[in-house]
Parts: sequence; C-alpha cells; structure tokens
Amino acid sequence: MGSPHQTVLLDEAVAALVQDQGGIYIDGTFGRGGHSGAILKTLNSVGRLIAVDKDPEAIAVAQQFFGDDDRFSVFHTSFSELEDLLSEKQLVGNVNGVLLDLGVSSPQLDEAQRGFSFQQDGPLDMRMNTEVGISARDWIASAEENEMITVFREFGEERYARRIAKAIVEKRHTAPIETTLQLAGIVAEAHPAWEKNKHPATRVFQAIRIFINRELDDLQCLLDGVVDLLAVGGRLVVISFHSLEDRMVKNFMRDQARGEKLPAKLPVRNEMLNVRMKLVGKAIKASVQEVEQNVRARSAVMRVAEKVA
Repeated sequence: MGSPHQTVLLDEAVAALVQDQGGIYIDGTFGRGGHSGAILKTLNSVGRLIAVDKDPEAIAVAQQFFGDDDRFSVFHTSFSELEDLLSEKQLVGNVNGVLLDLGVSSPQLDEAQRGFSFQQDGPLDMRMNTEVGISARDWIASAEENEMITVFREFGEERYARRIAKAIVEKRHTAPIETTLQLAGIVAEAHPAWEKNKHPATRVFQAIRIFINRELDDLQCLLDGVVDLLAVGGRLVVISFHSLEDRMVKNFMRDQARGEKLPAKLPVRNEMLNVRMKLVGKAIKASVQEVEQNVRARSAVMRVAEKVA
C-alpha cells in the first residue's frame, strides 16, 4: 500500500480501540492506512470509520484503497479540527474510539523530497501538509537566532541549541541553506558531543518538524476536547514516539482519571471529583520481536483511557 510502511503496535492498538464492532471510530492519523485497514476488518456492516490526515498523499492513499468501502470516510484536515468535523456530522458524544499514531510515517521519512530525513538529500521542507504553512527552508532562512535556540531546546531537548543556532546563522550569511544534508552537515559540525548510534542532527530535525507542523499545539487542542467527543465507554488510544508527546498524553489521562484537584483534607464525595476517564492497563511498548523487524518501533509508547462520565 503506497510506500512501504510498517504500522507500529497494530494489533495492540486495534484491540484496545474497538470494543463495539458496530461503533463509530476515528483514525486521527491515517498515514498509509495500516491502522484503518485493521479497524475496518474488525468492524461489522454497521460500524463506521472516519479518518483524517494533514498529508495530501495520505488522503490519496485512503481514497485509492478504501474509497469504495461505505463504512469509511476520509478528510484532509488535522485531528485538532475533529470537534468541528464531528459537530457538522452531529457525532459529538457518540464516538466509540479515537486513535492517534503520532509522529512521522515511514514514507514521509523515506521519501527524500519530503525533507524530513537527515540521511537523504532533499529539499528542506518538513511540512506534513505541503499545501500550507512555512517550509523548514524558509523558517531557517528567516528565524532569529534566539527563536531557533528556543525551538531546538523546547521541541528537541537539544543541549547545544545555542551553538547550533549560531552556526546556522553564520552559514546562511554565506549561502542559502536549502537541503536536508546541508542542514545536517552544519548541525553535525557544530555539535560537540555525538551520541553513540544517533546522528547529531536528530534532535534539531525533530524540533524543526514539530515546530513547523504545530504538532504539540495540535495534540493539546485534541486533548482539550476529546472527552466530549467520546460516548461513555469510548476509548482514546495514543501511540507516541518521543517524550514530549508521551508526557502530554500521560499527564492528560492521569488528570482525567484523578478528577478535580481539591484542597487537601476537604471532605468530598467521589462524584464531586468529576472523574471523566479511567486508565486502561499500563503503557504498552513494542515487543522485542517487533523492534527487531522495525527499528522505528523502539521508542513507541501506547496509552489507553476510557470515558466513564
């Protein structure tokens, strides 16, 4: 299906998500359709699956492979816009499950033209939706040094953000930085402490990608409204690939399961806590066998919560 793509935690995610074969489900990150295909196989004739994705190429794949399935519909948008989409369809509060497989799909990483990879030379783009927004090339060309430092630190947790940003500013004065290998080389040269088995540009490329695509903003927007989208008993299943995303999801699910933070020693009844979700099991990681078959699965963490009120 499209470019080769190995869906991470496929069986685990679908088993956690689909509790009603006739229910309504959302695949918030269609990608190349691995999860969507498995969900459709699980649903019966009255079940429905709504998929969304920012990437125009993902939408084309969805229409090609699942367009003839009456149970399936796909929309070119971000999962942060789900509330508006479901409001139009009068489905708010009636969804049985929402699945998010965060991060970048293998085709996006492997296709040099998309500009996500520091291992292949291509135009410095990094936009998931290539039809809107500023490219990585344009941002690198125009961003103030202090802005780059902030982005590299906050979204890449890069210790040497200041040195790297300074090097980028110096290099762009002599020649435009337009390709992935150009940028990767500048970062590598400026980075004083290479980690074993990790390219020195890894954190910077991650940071730029997250910033350009507003990934954490979109995730926060989805989390802020997702409980209202779900029916009671409906589940949120999220697969994260780096600590920034996973921390947001973990804290959100924990807070929803604990309920309101009230003053200590105040006598309260359980219903006063406004608990809206319960945690389902513990965080799940890819098996040793899956990681051996797909090294990108090594950092995946899946968390599940269920709406209770």
